[in-house]
Amino acid sequence: MSSTRTTKDQLFLVLKGLFMGAANKVPGVSGGIVAFVGGFYEEFIYSLQKINLKAFKLLLNGRLKSFIQYTNGKFLALLILGMLISYFSISKILDYFLIQKELYVWSAFFGMILGSIYYIAKDFNYWNKKTITIGLVGLLIGVSISFLSPAKENDNLLFIFICGMISVSGMTLPGLSGSFILILLGNYVLLLVDSVNALYDTFSEIVTGDFSFTKNTKRLKTLKILAVFTTGSAAGLVTLSHLLNFVLKKYKNNTTVLIIGFITGSLGVVWPWKKTIYKTSAKGEILLDSNNKKIISNYERYFPNFENSETWWAIFFIALGILILLGIDWYGNKRRKTI
Repeated sequence: MSSTRTTKDQLFLVLKGLFMGAANKVPGVSGGIVAFVGGFYEEFIYSLQKINLKAFKLLLNGRLKSFIQYTNGKFLALLILGMLISYFSISKILDYFLIQKELYVWSAFFGMILGSIYYIAKDFNYWNKKTITIGLVGLLIGVSISFLSPAKENDNLLFIFICGMISVSGMTLPGLSGSFILILLGNYVLLLVDSVNALYDTFSEIVTGDFSFTKNTKRLKTLKILAVFTTGSAAGLVTLSHLLNFVLKKYKNNTTVLIIGFITGSLGVVWPWKKTIYKTSAKGEILLDSNNKKIISNYERYFPNFENSETWWAIFFIALGILILLGIDWYGNKRRKTI
């Protein structure tokens, strides 16, 4: 765990938070991969693991400085700041490009995940019958999750809390996309689109002195859902971090190879060449959410047509995604040599 950080390091940490936040919102992409490739995954898990009973005692006793030092609070605060900025900026830009240039966005992410597999596997030198078997198990789990069918939307508050606990796994488990899990649970639009937009609109109105939202029952219900989801996410984040900290310390090699297999299996989720299948009514009409957006049901994957120029552009973006990851690897190695 780093004790001191320069202003440049702090800025890069906020940028990493931006990328984590953006990755967490895109179905099929894991914020945990960003942490893993960015070289701060273990510190992230370790810091979350420090949010325990001792930390709360320090906070309740007014020992704020000790609390921040014990929990690596500056690191978490900068990372979370980046994520929050991302949810109200970069993630909205991503939403736009996913509508306008969906093939190219998925291609770039596909390339980045290919690059992340290389990044994680290149220094792993513990291949044997046991680790290969564990890797295959991870691969099968990743493939299985990729082809599950989504459930219907459910706004029951207990279920929302559980969604929060489960979906946050995308931040702690590289390769497991929290947003894709929310699609499978049927609540992606409700929790990562409607709720975030409701919070954004509420803040915008408060800034202008408009408090009319207090009489908007639909808005208040959505904000209540977001509060429960956030509470569930926080609970899941802390709980999973304790478990993962133990696993990473005791079974690091087995965990690493499981992650490699899992990420490889999850490539099916971000396969660029796929047709979006939308939910329809009994009459065959496409269903819309509260923001008049089509509700995604699943994806139909197909092989690319190499006679189409779009295919070659997609391949270019796959290569670009790989190069981005290789660039991050090169930058990390360069920094380690200068420290």
